[in-house]
Amino acid sequence: MSENKPSVWQGFKAFLMRGNVVDLAVAVVIGAAFTNIVNSVVKGLINPLVGAIGTKSLDSYSSCLQDPCKVAADGTVQSGVPIMWGSVLGATLTFVITAAVVYFLMVLPMSKYLARQEARRKAKEGTHEIIEVTELEVLKEIRDALLAQQRQGGSGLDKR
Repeated sequence: MSENKPSVWQGFKAFLMRGNVVDLAVAVVIGAAFTNIVNSVVKGLINPLVGAIGTKSLDSYSSCLQDPCKVAADGTVQSGVPIMWGSVLGATLTFVITAAVVYFLMVLPMSKYLARQEARRKAKEGTHEIIEVTELEVLKEIRDALLAQQRQGGSGLDKR
């Protein structure tokens, strides 16, 4: 019993050639490049704005759970239990900015574009339906007129 099963390579090739896999790969590459832009905005704009109020970097904001907290310049904890909430705040700001930019510059315009395309498609289909219904109505009227003429006997058609 030799069935023609697709080989593993053929299955893998079919998987890779699906549109959604290619789209996902493109999205990952663009997302990686976009991350650099967002990180630059946070480090170049957001952190200096925060620095005008306090320190120059969000990473330096922390609290101590267990005193005394001593952290070396390279970031290693020497004593105590520090909570680096400034790093979490910075990462959260980066996420929010990334989500906002993706939504307002990519998702929202694409949604509006697709909605317009769908409306145009429906309008085009609706126009065809109206024409078809109108033609059908005209044909019904012609049929009714011919039947009325036949009943009156004035059709001029040979009845054999």
